[in-house]
Order: sequence, then structure tokens, then C-alpha cells
Amino acid sequence: MIPGRTLPLRGRALTTLGLALLAPALGGFPAFGGRNATASELHASAASVAGILIHDAGETLRDYCRSDGGKLYLVLPGGSRWELVTSPTDPVITNPGDGTFHAFDRAEVNEALAEVTFPVRQVSAEVFILPYPRRMSLESAAGPGLILLSPGVRTLSREHQHSEFVHELGHVVQYALLPDADTDGWSRYAHLRGIDAARFNASAPHADRPHEIWAEDFRALFGGPSANSNGTIENATIVYPTQVQGLAAFMQGVAGSAAGPAAPRLTASSCAWGALSFSRAGARAAVLDVFDASGRRLAAIEPAAVGANGVTWSWDGRDASGRTVRGAVVFARPRDGLGGSVRVTRLP
Repeated sequence: MIPGRTLPLRGRALTTLGLALLAPALGGFPAFGGRNATASELHASAASVAGILIHDAGETLRDYCRSDGGKLYLVLPGGSRWELVTSPTDPVITNPGDGTFHAFDRAEVNEALAEVTFPVRQVSAEVFILPYPRRMSLESAAGPGLILLSPGVRTLSREHQHSEFVHELGHVVQYALLPDADTDGWSRYAHLRGIDAARFNASAPHADRPHEIWAEDFRALFGGPSANSNGTIENATIVYPTQVQGLAAFMQGVAGSAAGPAAPRLTASSCAWGALSFSRAGARAAVLDVFDASGRRLAAIEPAAVGANGVTWSWDGRDASGRTVRGAVVFARPRDGLGGSVRVTRLP
């Protein structure tokens, strides 16, 4: 979460996560001391996925929310469970805004992801756009392989959505590529950043926590224009990331050999009756998601063939409910992130 850009709904995070259903908490931040979790980071993982999968608010409500004793809970595949606040008039909401909750737009999240210049194809995460905030912490949050995007009490601007999502994605990248156990990596990062353990540690105020500094550095260095529209970072007392020599190269370097060679691009071709065929070189199989222009997922397609000639997918032009998608612009992206995405304009 980025406190400097929050809406009236949001305040400081309330507590560290301690529900019994959560996975065991990660260790602290060895190079900087302390074992206190940053409250805008989740210490639980969603079910393992390949690539970055985004669930919109309607899908989250329908498939991942459950009523129990008159309360609504978000229940994730790994068993993590949080109570949701369903009304802006609830006492925990100090400012009800315009009287309704406004969720992130999946199209904006997709676009923010597309504009990220960091090599995230080896990072996997599930992104849940929440219809209501969590009672335990009203803010957006992230953990290993998991991002929860919390709604506002007023319409969320494009800039707010991009900046908050990319910040939380920075946390996911850090957990995947620079875990706390990598004390040498964190020491090198601290030296580059000019931060010391006495002030900057996991028990410090939010803006002084190394995880938060990393997430803001990630946003500033690798996010798109909307993610960086205000030209600031949360901690105004440290040097702006673009002015730190070698910082971008170091952060890209944590991907190391895992990034591998450039991935072959995904391509598309038209078939009869509005169907489409997709392909890419290589023999790595993955589910292919097809989205409409608003970011709504139309279909999830298993590979039709995997072999020496590469991977192919066939889409019959129908959505998940079996309805024919007439005309329109669609986007396709493999869940493992390899090959990027492809945009196709279909004839009526």
C-alpha cells in the first residue's frame, strides 16, 4: 500500500496477519533486523499459478467469497480467510466517501501490467480485485504469489490504480527474486540505496521499511507513465530511484539466469467462423487466457498441441458460458508470461 496516494477509506495498516488459517509467517528481514511483518504485505500464499492471473471484482465475489454467520469472507484456494467490510457505513470506515465501494478495473490492472518493463515472466501471482475491503486491514496488500487490491470509497483514478498495483507487484517480485534469506543481496541493495539497519528495518515506520522502499523503487523504475504520474515516492527523505546509479541494473539483475533468453513471441491467425489460432515457438505448455477490451476474461484455453513445432492453442470464438463472441477486439496472453500478449481485431 502507498499511504501518500490513498483515498479516505484507507488509513495505516492495523495489525500484522495472525489468523490461524494463514500459512506460516515468513521470517523477518535478516539484513535489517526484526521479525515484524509489514502490514501491507500478506504472509500467506494463494494457490500456485503460472504467470500472473487477474480476477476481477465480480469473479472474486462469485467464486472466492462465502457468507458465514451473517458476515462475508474472502476465502482463497490456499485456505486463507479474511472478513470483508460490506458497507461504507461500518464504523471501521472513518470516511464513507460517496457511500459505495469502488473496485479496481481489471482493464486498468492489465494495462498497468503490460507497461511494466521489468522481466516478470518468471514471477507467478494471483491478483484478486476485491469488491469490499478486508476488516483486518482496509488497504491493498501483497505476499508471495498473491496481490489483493482493495476498493476505494470514491472512484479510483487510472493513476491510483496503476501506481498501487505496480507497487504491490514490486512486493511479489521481491519475494520471488530477492527473498529475505538472501542476506548478501539485501546488503548490496542497502549499500546502493544508502539505507542502514539502525533506521531502516522491518520494525520501522512504514516508509522506512526496506520492503516498502524496494516496492516503491520497483514502481518508479519499471512502472509505466500512469504508475508514476506524480513523480514522487513514499519516502521523500531518500534519493529518488532514477538518481541512484546502478540501482535499476541491480534490481533487473536479481532475475539472474532465471530470466533466460528472450521468449518467442505469441502470434495469432484467423480461422473459419471467427475462431482464432495462437502459437509460439518452444515446448513449454501453459493455459492461454483470452480477454475482451475491458479486461474481462472470455476463455481459458489449454494447449491444442505441444511439440517440436512449438505450442498451439485453438479458440472457437466462444466465451466461458458458450456464447459466441461477435466481432470485437480481443487480447490473448499465456499464463506463464512467456511470449507476451497479442491483440486481435475480429470481424463481425
